[in-house]
Amino acid sequence: MDDSVERRAFLASAVLGSVGVVAGAKLIPPSAARAAAPMATGSGQPLHPPAPNFGLTKFLDPLRIPPTIRSHSRRNRDELTIAMTNVRRRLHSQLPETALWTYEGQFPGPTIEVRSGRRLRVAWTNELRGTVPLVAVRAPFAQPTPANLPGYRNPDGSLPAGVELIDGVADLPPWNVVHLHGALMNGGSDGWAHNGVSPGFAQLTEYPNRQPAAALWYHDHAMAVTRFNVHAGLVGMYLIRDEEEKHLRLPGGDHEIPLIITDRNVDTEPATGALSGRLLFKFQYLPATGTSAPVTGPFTLVNGVIWPHLDVDGHWYRFRVLNAANGRFFRLDLVDEAGTVHNDAVRIIGTDVGLLPAPAAVPAGGLTITPAERVDLLIDFSRFTGQRLRLVNTGASIEPDIMEFRVEGRRRDDSFTPPARLSTSYVRLEHGVTVPEDHDEVFVATTVPGVAGRPHPEMWELKEITEPADLPTHLPQEGVIQLTDPVTGRVRTFRKVARVFDDTTTIFIDRGRWAVWNLIQLGGPPHPMHIHMTRFQLVDRWKFSNLTAFDVAVGGTTRPLPAPSGGPPIEEHERGWKDTFSLWSGEWIRVAGQFEGATGQFMYHCHILDHEDEGMMRPFVVHPPEVARFHTHSGSSGHGGHS
Repeated sequence: MDDSVERRAFLASAVLGSVGVVAGAKLIPPSAARAAAPMATGSGQPLHPPAPNFGLTKFLDPLRIPPTIRSHSRRNRDELTIAMTNVRRRLHSQLPETALWTYEGQFPGPTIEVRSGRRLRVAWTNELRGTVPLVAVRAPFAQPTPANLPGYRNPDGSLPAGVELIDGVADLPPWNVVHLHGALMNGGSDGWAHNGVSPGFAQLTEYPNRQPAAALWYHDHAMAVTRFNVHAGLVGMYLIRDEEEKHLRLPGGDHEIPLIITDRNVDTEPATGALSGRLLFKFQYLPATGTSAPVTGPFTLVNGVIWPHLDVDGHWYRFRVLNAANGRFFRLDLVDEAGTVHNDAVRIIGTDVGLLPAPAAVPAGGLTITPAERVDLLIDFSRFTGQRLRLVNTGASIEPDIMEFRVEGRRRDDSFTPPARLSTSYVRLEHGVTVPEDHDEVFVATTVPGVAGRPHPEMWELKEITEPADLPTHLPQEGVIQLTDPVTGRVRTFRKVARVFDDTTTIFIDRGRWAVWNLIQLGGPPHPMHIHMTRFQLVDRWKFSNLTAFDVAVGGTTRPLPAPSGGPPIEEHERGWKDTFSLWSGEWIRVAGQFEGATGQFMYHCHILDHEDEGMMRPFVVHPPEVARFHTHSGSSGHGGHS
């Protein structure tokens, strides 16, 4: 097989196994991927061919609902102590127990519920023991992917050719720091990746909760080992409540349920092939280059249970859905026992950090949710009395079923109707209207694996070269990118000024300033890009028709990239407030937000956790403007991002 085609097939099978296909030599975006995956529309034919379940019975176990901690209760008084502890739990009743790292002995951790505007202080205490409870291996690329198979050893216990244990992982001690994803807070409480704490110590945080109702989530964020710590179980949901949400009278109590979706793999007993229950962190790689793919697994879990079921009555339900997977993308559809899609029974009412202005329909080809994204869904079960429905991952290379809903046979009256108007405080961001003309511009590019011989995809901070004397005399040069501005038609030249986390900080933003982040994808796998500290809206999405001007071997453009044209239309649900954005191959997206209400040092990164740990994470700083005028930093004569 040609090396370039092999690499693309490898990346597609590993990163896009659930929502992407290889079309010629291009990785295609979700709209095209959806079009490529036909679905049943009443024919009664199943959406997918049967996939292996490795001896586990689907829908055998009930969905577990994480316990809720209400921080404002008389008992807690807006102060909590959350302990990280070891525990053993069955991920499926037909599996042996699995060793986990957890918050408060729960996988996922307890749902923390707070009120908007009421400060919460949390002491995250590290009471973990031993080393990280998983085995980490890598296996050579093959089709079907070895990432979707349990186990990694031969029957005699030896390692197959090319399979290797990841050196050092078995020795990793508990060293953890918690990030509250989506929260507006000062840098001291954000979970700075270098500030991990060891057993016997606590991380002290303060969350102001000065933001609208939303589903946030908390997870480990320790430098270079986030993927292992999260895989071991350190995730949980955090709900903010406010008066606007309360007045909508949305389904609540037993009719509001978190759905934290992940995927995992488990080891096997070599002699028998029986599933052992031990977490297996297995990824594939290309021996010729060392390029690795993010970890995925063949077992889909919801709230820590593999392929669970949920008994529901004939009412509307509200589901707070989170993709907490390391790297798997999910394309969600609601189907009946015949495989017929019933997404018309679903309404999207919110995204990462807040309610939409009005309910949105599920897109025609299903709802794609990438790692770290959240969606707030309403589902009407009144039409399905006595039936069984499934939430499925359309196009998955593994078992597509996620969970089953069992609707009771008795009809019930339900007076609830989804409101026509949801968030009255929502404002759509527009250039020159709600986003002022005077704002900062930040430019970040992501690259394909293999740039300048380096095996992993990278994230480059770019600074525009504006002085004619500083322009390069010849191209290509590593780190120099020329592109054509789609608005002005002008060729702009940028130079890479940072690549890895501990390079000099180059992005500084004054508190209160608006900033537009330009995220440019120069090919390769997609990246769910997460920016800490504030909320954003997607304001533009363009698409390059041709990326051949970018010389991968050198790491720069040979000529200006042509002006991108209009990309996939921004869907209604994509117009909401978000903190994580899907950046697909060849896209240039612009996201806007105001950096108000907090200061300090923060991070942004790809939320495929392997990519984050492999270097796709960088810092930025927000200062009070009065302080910023006195701060001198490298590469800038002034303050305020890349303007």
